[in-house]
Amino acid sequence: MKLDDFDFDLPEALIATRPVSPRSAAKLLVAEQNKITDLHVHDLVDVLGPNDLLVINNTKVIPARLFGARVRDGNSSKIEVTLLHPNRDGDWQALIKPLRKVRDGETIVFDAGLEAELVGRADGQGVLRFNMQGEDFDAALAEAGQMPLPPYIAAKRAADARDKEDYQTAFAKHKGAIAAPTASLHYDADLLEALHAKGVRFTEVTLHVGAGTFLPVKVEDVTTHKMHAEWGQVSQSAADAINAAKAGGSRVIPVGTTALRLIETAATAPGQIAPWEGETDIFIYPGFDFQITDALMTNFHLPKSTLMMLVSALMGQERMREVYAHAIAQEYRFFSYGDSSLLIP
Repeated sequence: MKLDDFDFDLPEALIATRPVSPRSAAKLLVAEQNKITDLHVHDLVDVLGPNDLLVINNTKVIPARLFGARVRDGNSSKIEVTLLHPNRDGDWQALIKPLRKVRDGETIVFDAGLEAELVGRADGQGVLRFNMQGEDFDAALAEAGQMPLPPYIAAKRAADARDKEDYQTAFAKHKGAIAAPTASLHYDADLLEALHAKGVRFTEVTLHVGAGTFLPVKVEDVTTHKMHAEWGQVSQSAADAINAAKAGGSRVIPVGTTALRLIETAATAPGQIAPWEGETDIFIYPGFDFQITDALMTNFHLPKSTLMMLVSALMGQERMREVYAHAIAQEYRFFSYGDSSLLIP
């Protein structure tokens, strides 16, 4: 299974740099094995049935991108920091650009009174110790930080105040992600109200999406690729809801690849799942045996990405080539702020 098997040509103009408004006005491609239907996300009310169970990732994106300065001998150097995750001791793993311009023990000064000392480094990352903690840190980060937009958007424009709302889902509760679970970005209050009225059910899990989600696959034989690890949790109530749906013959539909990866990690047998907490590095590519997932709502993904491999595992490689060719021909908008699909194997 070669990397080129998951490549396709995407016109630059189809990469979305802003979401549509309202959120549920985005286009929705519904792909079944023998049919493709062009709809809009608000049409989910007609597509989904009573008792279908949507599994939502309730992670919350932090404004993890910081711009500051390191001052040495009266000379200042601009430093860009992207926070990755907190360590158990309260320090933060971070990407620092350029890391070579900061010595161990030096301080980077940001806005809102926020400062960080470089206390270590490894594998091209730095370890930062901030001068604030708890609510004080959260408040300063909210003021000084920017949303960590994906590279394909950040290359086209800088993050701004709008992104602090646009790049956060309606379900966001638990801080820790540095990338949004983007399939959930399409849900707004009107759509949620209509789905609840229809009898569609929801349950929530948490997977803190990390920077590794944007890392390119660098091996030609994709089966040798090593996935990044991300922290997740499936609660007892979520496991109970999923098990009840499977036992009752209802469809379990993760909203987004992050929710899918988590519930497949926590699966214990076909149609069964247990509460789970920890780091998952599950890699789903063609040949994977899905235990829980009956369908998937997801945006359109990058060529040669692990997410392209995941949807190909669910639907089949040839079928996904057909789906993406249709999406490009119909000018669907791609990636994080783009349109969506419902994939029904």
